[in-house]
Amino acid sequence: MASNIVNTLGIGSGIDISSLVSKLVEAEKAPQQQRIDTRTESLKAQISGYGKLASALDTLKTSIDTLSDNDLFNARTVAVPSSDSITAETLSPGAQTGTYSLKVLQVATAQSLAMTAATQSDRGAALGKSGTMSIRFGDWGYTGADNDIPTTFSVNGDRAALSIAIEETDSLDTIAEKINSQDAGVQASVLKVDGKFQLMLTAPSGASNAMEITVDDPSLDAFEFNATNYSNATETQQGQDARLELNGLAVSRESNKIDDVIQGFTFNLDKPSTESMTFSISADKSAVEGAIRDFVDAYNTFQETVQGLVGYTRDEDENLVRGDLAGDSSARMMVTRLREMLGGAVPGLESGFNSVANVGIRTELDGTLSIKEADLSGAISNNFALLESLFSTTTSTTNTAITINQGSFASKANSGVYTAEITRDPTRGQALGGAMTHDFSSVLDTSGGGYSFKISVDGAESNLIELTGQYASVEELRADLQSRINGDSRLKASFAAVDVVYDSDANAFNFVSREYGSISKVGFSAVGANIGTLGIALTHAEVKGNAVSHANFDAATDAFTTNLNASGGGYSFKISVDGVESNLVQLSGSYATADDVRAGLQAALDADAALGDAGVGVDVSYDSVTDRFSFVSRSTGSDSAVDFTEIGADIGKLGIEDALSGTTGVDVAGTIDGVEGFGAGNVLLPDLESKVYGLNLTVKEGAKAQGAFEFKLARGFAGELSKLIDEFTESSGLIDMREKNIESRLKDLGEDQKKLDSRMEKVSARLTAQFISMETILDSLSSTGSQLEGLVNRLPFTASK
Repeated sequence: MASNIVNTLGIGSGIDISSLVSKLVEAEKAPQQQRIDTRTESLKAQISGYGKLASALDTLKTSIDTLSDNDLFNARTVAVPSSDSITAETLSPGAQTGTYSLKVLQVATAQSLAMTAATQSDRGAALGKSGTMSIRFGDWGYTGADNDIPTTFSVNGDRAALSIAIEETDSLDTIAEKINSQDAGVQASVLKVDGKFQLMLTAPSGASNAMEITVDDPSLDAFEFNATNYSNATETQQGQDARLELNGLAVSRESNKIDDVIQGFTFNLDKPSTESMTFSISADKSAVEGAIRDFVDAYNTFQETVQGLVGYTRDEDENLVRGDLAGDSSARMMVTRLREMLGGAVPGLESGFNSVANVGIRTELDGTLSIKEADLSGAISNNFALLESLFSTTTSTTNTAITINQGSFASKANSGVYTAEITRDPTRGQALGGAMTHDFSSVLDTSGGGYSFKISVDGAESNLIELTGQYASVEELRADLQSRINGDSRLKASFAAVDVVYDSDANAFNFVSREYGSISKVGFSAVGANIGTLGIALTHAEVKGNAVSHANFDAATDAFTTNLNASGGGYSFKISVDGVESNLVQLSGSYATADDVRAGLQAALDADAALGDAGVGVDVSYDSVTDRFSFVSRSTGSDSAVDFTEIGADIGKLGIEDALSGTTGVDVAGTIDGVEGFGAGNVLLPDLESKVYGLNLTVKEGAKAQGAFEFKLARGFAGELSKLIDEFTESSGLIDMREKNIESRLKDLGEDQKKLDSRMEKVSARLTAQFISMETILDSLSSTGSQLEGLVNRLPFTASK
C-alpha cells in the first residue's frame, strides 16, 4: 500500500514529490556530509603522509647504519707480493697496521700412522676384535739412526684424550667412523695399498699434537703406537711445528694457518722461502669518506621528501601545493629533532670531535646538507682516529677487570657516564686435592690399577677415568689428568671441562671448572684404591669464609683483645647443607679466641633441629694462617653442598657472607648507578629499568678490589640518529601512535556518517509522510469540488441549459 502511495505522489498536486523530498534531504545533509568528507580525505592524506615519512626515515637509517658500524673505521688494506711461500687469507677490521718482513723457515706437518699390521682384504668385514682404543696427544721424542724410533712421550694437557670403544662386529670403516665422529681433529680413513685395506690416522698438525695409541685388549695390539709397541704401525710422517721469522723475530706455531702473529691478518704457509718478503697493512680511509658522502646524499633526498610532506612546494604549473602533514605538529616535531641533532654536539662526547661540523658537514638555509671539502679532507688525513667515536658506538671503563659488551637491546641504552661497583667477584667451582704422598723421586707407575676416579663437573658425572701410564714429573701427571678428564665422553657431551692446576706450596692438585657462577661445581664421586696417593678423595663440599675483620681481633694471636660479645643478636645466619636449610643459627655468648668462636659455631650447628632431623651436618675449622673459618659438609659426592642463605647484621665481622665460594662457584654481584644488577656467572646485567639496559659487563676475578668505577657509553652521531629514528618508526613509536590516533578518528567519522545517514532517512520519511497527508487533503478537496460542481448544476435556476 505504501509503495503505491509513494508511486502516486504528486498525482493530485501535479508536483514531483519524490524528487522534492530527495532534494530537501540532500540540501539538509550537504553541509554535514561535506564536513565528514573533507575531514576523512584529510585524515587519509595524513596516514598516507606518515607512510611516506616512515619510508623516508627507513631509507635514511640504512645509510646511517653504515656509519654506525665500528668495522668501517677499522677497515684495513694489504698488498702481499706474489709468492709461493704464503697465501693471504683474511684481513679483519682493526688489523695491526705496520710494515712487516716475513720469511718462512719450515711448514707444519701432521703425524700420520698407517696400521700396516691390521690390513684386510675386505674393508667392510667384521674384525672380530673388541676393547678400548685410547688416543692421547702430545710430543714424541725419537732415537735411532733415522730418528724414527719413538721413545718418550709428553702429554699435551690442553688437548682432550680420545676413548674409542671397539666391538667384534666393527670393520675398518666402522672404526674410522667412530674416530671421526669424536670431532677431535684426527682424520681417519681406509686406504687400499697393494690390494689390501688398512686404517690411516692423521693427527692435527704440530709437534705437540702427535698421537700415542694404547689398547686394553691384546686383540687390538695391531692398532697400538706407543713407546713399547710401535712396530705394527708405520709412521709415514712425523708432526712438526711451522717456523717463521717476522721482522727478525723467531715464531713457531703448530698450524700452517697463522692467525695470531699479526693481529687481524690470517695467512697460510705453503712452503719454506729463501728470502724475506715485505708488505704493509694500512688503514682503508676511502670507505669512511665514501660513507660520509653517501649519508649527506641520503639526507638531502630525505629532506626533499619531508619538505613536500610538512611544508609547501610548487607543482609544474608553479601552483603552491600544501603537504599532507603540513599542519601536523607531531610530524614537524620529528623533522625538527632530526635537524637539531645535525647541528648539536653528540651526547657522550665532551670535547674534540663531538659534532659532524668537525668533518665539514654543514646545514644550508634550505635545510639540505653540504660538505666543506677542506674540513673533510683534513679530518680524514689528520684526525682519522677520532672519527670512530664521532660516528659509531664506543664504550670504556676505568676498571681493568671489566669488559663492556653490547647485548641484543643495546640500541635502547642511553649515552652517558655511569657509576658501578662489583660487590662480589665471580668464582668457578673447584675441588681442592690433598697433599700428594708420592714425591716423584721415582717414576709413578699407575699400570697396576687402582688409580681411577669419577668426577662431577657442572652437574655432569664422568665415566670411570683410569690412569695407566708412568709419570716422571708432576707436570706429566697434571697434563694427563686434564687431558683424560676433558676427553671423557660424558663431560664432553655436557660441554663441561676443567683446568687442573698444581699448587706447589700445598703439593696438591686443584680441579677448577671452566664455567663461572652458581652452576659451576666440581667434586669427586668415586675413587680407586690408590688414587689417594695423589691427594684425590671423595669430595666434601666446603665453603671458606673471608678473613675475620672484627675490630678487636688480633690476627697474630688469633684472639680478641676484648672478648667478643655476641649477645646483641646480629651474629646469626642460616646455612644450607646438602640441600637442607637450617633454622636461624645464633651466637649469643662471649668469646675470647677464634677457637672459642669455632667451637661455638660447631655446637650451634650440631644442635640445629632442621639439620639434625635430616641427618646432615658440617664440620667447622679455623685456619690461623688465613684467619678464616671453613664449613665442610660431612657427606661426599655430587649431592654434597654447603652455602649460606641468610646472614645477620654482625656475622660478616667473622668473615661469613651469604655468597662465599667453595666447591661451588658464585655469580658476580654488583650495582650500576646504585641499583643492584643481575649476576649470571661472570656477566652482570643492569636492571630492566636502567638507562643502560642493553649493555652487560663481563667481570674477571679481581674486579671487586678496584672498588667503585665508571664506565661510559657514547653512541656516536650515527648511533644517536639511528636510535632517534627507531623511536619514531618502531611498533610503539610516535608514527605508530599518530597512525593509530588518525585511524581512531576515521573510525569516529565512520560512526558520524552512520548517524547522519540514519537521521537523513528519518527526515526523508517525515517529509514523505507530510507530503502524503498533503496529497490526501488535496485529493479530498478535489473530490469535494467535483461534488459541489455537480450539486450546483442540479440546483433550480443554476442548471446548465
